[in-house]
Amino acid sequence: MVTIRSLRCFVRAVELGSLSAVAREEGSTQPTVSKLMAALERDLGVRLLERSTTSLQPTLQGSRFYQRALGVLAEYQEAVAEARGQTETPAGLIRVNAPAAFGQFRLNALLAPFLAQYPQVDIELILDDRMVDLVKEGVDIAVRQGRDLPPDAIARQVAVSPRQLVAAPSYLQAHGKPRKPQDLARFDYIRFAWLADGDVLTLHKEDQIETVLTQGRYRVNNALAIRESLAAGGGIGLCPLWLVQDLLDSGELVRVLGSWHGQPQPLHLLSPSRRYQPLRARLLLDYLSTHIARLPGYSAA
Repeated sequence: MVTIRSLRCFVRAVELGSLSAVAREEGSTQPTVSKLMAALERDLGVRLLERSTTSLQPTLQGSRFYQRALGVLAEYQEAVAEARGQTETPAGLIRVNAPAAFGQFRLNALLAPFLAQYPQVDIELILDDRMVDLVKEGVDIAVRQGRDLPPDAIARQVAVSPRQLVAAPSYLQAHGKPRKPQDLARFDYIRFAWLADGDVLTLHKEDQIETVLTQGRYRVNNALAIRESLAAGGGIGLCPLWLVQDLLDSGELVRVLGSWHGQPQPLHLLSPSRRYQPLRARLLLDYLSTHIARLPGYSAA
């Protein structure tokens, strides 16, 4: 007999590619999950999964059934939510993934008021700069900066942060000020490690574009570390304003080549490409859309 549990296990088996992983997620055992899948295939009269010693893949019929099963589970979840009154009282766990620096510096403080407003909601915030697989890792909402987005997720652009050249006054007093973009090649340039363009910096001024090969001896893979290095007088950097607006306001950093800027950095909220989202996740998406756009250094998309 096809049950909601067997459908849920089948869906996660396709997404995770492992019955053992499904068992761990369900708090069960691999033999139990394997029996559920065998019973599901027996009831349907078709083979849904191709198993080997190293992998698990859906058959053609399994792939088609997976799409239908997603819809059935979504309808079931909506019915359960209505029966429990969760359409009016959000409850349960929301898994959120965000870049480490933004999560620590800005997002972390935004989540406390949301938790206070919804006492039956739990949030698990995972700070990770890599592009996670939302479905496989059970992520409800992911925060992503930039334009490189996964094709299989629903993306909502909620804010944009300009990117400006900045430095500490002490650094400029000691080393002088660049007068034009090409002068930057003679200054200490602090940049994010692992950038696709390496030391090449592209700047914009109205319809003009300048490309500069920078000379930087310090590269770091954390935006907060770049912020601290710039404030300490380590060099010049191109930063999104969400990271440094407060330091510009206080005078700890100043603009460099003020009429030139980098490509603005958009911020997106991603959710898995499933038809149904729990009320708690929808509420948090709306909350973050509104409040991130109000953060210093951001403007609404």
